Amino acid sequence: MKIKTVWILPVLVTGLIIYACSPRSKYERRLKHELASGVRYDSIFMGIYLGMEEKDFYTHCWLLNREGLIRQGTSNTTVEYQVKEELKNPGTMDFYPVFENEVIVEMPVRFRYNGWTPWNEELSSDKLQEDVLRWYKKCYGSGFITVKHPDRGRAFVKVDGNRRITIFKEDDIHVWAVFTDMLAKREMPDTITGGIINKDIVKELGK
Repeated sequence: MKIKTVWILPVLVTGLIIYACSPRSKYERRLKHELASGVRYDSIFMGIYLGMEEKDFYTHCWLLNREGLIRQGTSNTTVEYQVKEELKNPGTMDFYPVFENEVIVEMPVRFRYNGWTPWNEELSSDKLQEDVLRWYKKCYGSGFITVKHPDRGRAFVKVDGNRRITIFKEDDIHVWAVFTDMLAKREMPDTITGGIINKDIVKELGK
């Protein structure tokens, strides 16, 4: 399995945090406390983890693909997993990590319901975001903090040790869940590659 394009979302995620008022203070206290604990939480999903070496990621994905658990995503730029039981409705989960020094430092994950139509409210991104949050609470525990953004609406953030999970909506169809290693030292880019989010939105969220 050959995957070429890297999806990077730190500016959008940071913007969602910056616009939180009192929740921001709560988030910052939580982040400081967790980072000071010295405990690492690196698990992401499917045996993939923060700090995983790039070559090991490709080998692991090849094995998962051979087992029929995952396949190549759109335009061969992501890994695709068909969500059949974890969500209330069948959906698609696309992901591809951000590498720094040949190890995973961030994992952006994009969700959508397969049967989405503009007239079916039950398959909207609002419902999907709640669905992903419910699923992630089962997987990673409670303690998600609700933050608000004037354009993107609600986002949910959880920090455990070095690992931050952020869940937010992109549009009426898609929801993002981003796993970030908060101890990873790397330069934050000013724009997002891959054409995932409109650049004007990125600029606004990054202020």
